[in-house]
Amino acid sequence: MPERVDHTHSAERPPGSARSRRAWARVIAVIALLLAVLLAIHPLIVGPFGTAIATVLPWLGLVVPLLVLAALLTRRRRAWLVSAVPLLVWLLLVVPLIVPLSGASAAEEDTSTLTVASQNVQAGSGTAAASAQTLVDEGADVIALVELDGTARDAASDTLEATHPYSYAVGTVGLWSVYPILNEQPLDLGLGWKRALAADVDTPNGLISVYVIHAASLRIGFQSDRDDMLAALAATVARDENDRVLVVGDFNAAVTDPSLTALRRVVSEPNQSTMSLGPTWPAANPVVRIDHIFQSGLTPVHNDVVPAGDSDHRAVVTRFLL
Repeated sequence: MPERVDHTHSAERPPGSARSRRAWARVIAVIALLLAVLLAIHPLIVGPFGTAIATVLPWLGLVVPLLVLAALLTRRRRAWLVSAVPLLVWLLLVVPLIVPLSGASAAEEDTSTLTVASQNVQAGSGTAAASAQTLVDEGADVIALVELDGTARDAASDTLEATHPYSYAVGTVGLWSVYPILNEQPLDLGLGWKRALAADVDTPNGLISVYVIHAASLRIGFQSDRDDMLAALAATVARDENDRVLVVGDFNAAVTDPSLTALRRVVSEPNQSTMSLGPTWPAANPVVRIDHIFQSGLTPVHNDVVPAGDSDHRAVVTRFLL
């Protein structure tokens, strides 16, 4: 009787192929879970690593489709499901930041408003006058400019003299207003020289505390100056006795940066009026928002980012109800 030949294994996939797919599925699952955890806890990671995650957070969502595609190639359902976890975490973090700000109702539009603008005018760029004029054209009642040198400060003052007669400048920061500025003072914030100020703006509806900051630059190995400034600013703002507070300027930090956690406990940043994170830097093709207008006790009705002058930062313009 002829011996039967078993051809079963010839039709099967090589055993090594299945083992390889299982191994890759495990690797993908581990990467996905690590990414999800890092996204979820990055506001608690103090230092360069937490800052790096916050800075690229809007773009980390692009990594997830690559993980999902790799998981599909493994043909393992568990890998597919696990690869979607970082997407869910990313959506929970980012979507609340891009929901458009609700506009003012018809009744609210009849009430008084205060428009606030802030921009880093890039010292040495010669753009301060053009930036100031653009912000006047945007209807700004209060204008904060940072990274000022002497030439830029004089140019801005000359441009704003007729429309914004009240001003106060110290170090690299300046504030101009159509309403009187009271109780102005420089803020050291532990840096050793002045890159911040505090003042009250006397609006027709009462005083509003305004803080303007030009945070220390963020460089590899030199992050502590910025973090110390922002921590000192948060402590100062927390002691403010006014019911309405504005904190504006160049923070050199994305809104979810761990260095801003303490400040965000006392003030908040309005969403953009359009579905966007409103990136401000670099101006030509902005990828990250490091310029902010935070508030407490006010009702924001419009928030936008606009190009102004030739600075490497775009300006932030926010309108509030008074």
